[in-house]
Amino acid sequence: MTMPHGDAAAPRQDPYAWVMVAVAFGLQTLAFGGVGSVGVFLKPLTAEFGWSRGEVSAGYSALALSAAVFGILWGWLADRKGGRNIALFGVLMMGISFFALSWTGSLWYYYLMYFAFGALGNSAVGTPIYATVGYWFTRNQGLAIGVMAAGGAFGQAVVPFAARLLISAWDWQTAYATIGIGMLVIGIPLALLVRDPPSRVIVTRAGDRPPPAAEPDPPAPPALVLPFISAAAFFCCICMSVPIVHTVALVSDRGVAPEAAASVLLVLMIAGIGGRVLGGRLADMVGPVNGWMLMSLGQTALVFAFPFVDGLWATWILAAIFGVAYSGDMSSILATARLRLPARIAARSLGIVVFFGWLGMGTGAWGGGAIFDFAGSYVWSYAVAAGGGIVNLLILMAFRIVLANGGFSRSSSLLVRQ
Repeated sequence: MTMPHGDAAAPRQDPYAWVMVAVAFGLQTLAFGGVGSVGVFLKPLTAEFGWSRGEVSAGYSALALSAAVFGILWGWLADRKGGRNIALFGVLMMGISFFALSWTGSLWYYYLMYFAFGALGNSAVGTPIYATVGYWFTRNQGLAIGVMAAGGAFGQAVVPFAARLLISAWDWQTAYATIGIGMLVIGIPLALLVRDPPSRVIVTRAGDRPPPAAEPDPPAPPALVLPFISAAAFFCCICMSVPIVHTVALVSDRGVAPEAAASVLLVLMIAGIGGRVLGGRLADMVGPVNGWMLMSLGQTALVFAFPFVDGLWATWILAAIFGVAYSGDMSSILATARLRLPARIAARSLGIVVFFGWLGMGTGAWGGGAIFDFAGSYVWSYAVAAGGGIVNLLILMAFRIVLANGGFSRSSSLLVRQ
């Protein structure tokens, strides 16, 4: 079932809406560039300290789990106080914690800095922005969300590749420090441009009371919709996190030079820029859940091929196609939450969805490394990732049936309206 996404009678679009998309694109570039670079540091830190791949990739899990938990807090605050100051604080903490990673000498310190990056940096930048951009738009919300989310793919392409070049030219310490400084220089001016949309300013001033100007609730009650989106996001992110974190190591294990191995992630993420825009556009065209199912089908079908595709050119092609599918999933998750949940609880609801998404990312990243350490091969790591994608598709199919039946007649009035 699709829902209307705007018509000729929609109010005039605020010109600042596209400024906010550009600002959000830049902030997502920084936030997810730091996340995506974990895999590039995997082998240098293993060589430096003798840590296993499971131990090093658990830094990604520390980041993901802390971002998951604290994203709910930042969402709750953003619903009440607005997003600009939270985003500014998040940028400061991203830069400081990444710079501090250049002093890593022990596992506990390494985990602590990635915990800080996720809890106080990435989640503070991410959740309020997710809940802000879509509400600037009276039409083409999915496209706007897709363009914003493309910043994450762009960051995951350029920042890890830049980190690999810095490691090769100097060392991993210099790479961490340089990226941390760059986050501060670029991110602070962008955060100062963040504004909340007029509709959410009204909601913020009204507190928990739905104001007359707020948009009507979607057809199904939030208490029914939110568990479906959250559960699907968890398994969807398990599927995507294994290639994101482990593909550079997988390719370099075949004797490929480190810079060439990092280029596979670069190709994957560059393709993901278009994938996120496509995922958002699909939400406008066929509905957010249908679009999510299409992208998830592609992601699940492709992920298990990574351990079996040999040759750099073939791996680039696989990475590019997978990048479109996985990144479309990211936009679809955000668009589904935007178009199926009411404005008055947008940030806190997205905080919950992001919690389960990050939980899945952290589980997949750690699991991929731990399974490799146990089996000595990435085949089973990617098989588990494909299993997560299958479960995600089953949940989305069930969710689509619920929506087609009117939320089971709004859950027979048993769910309390939020």
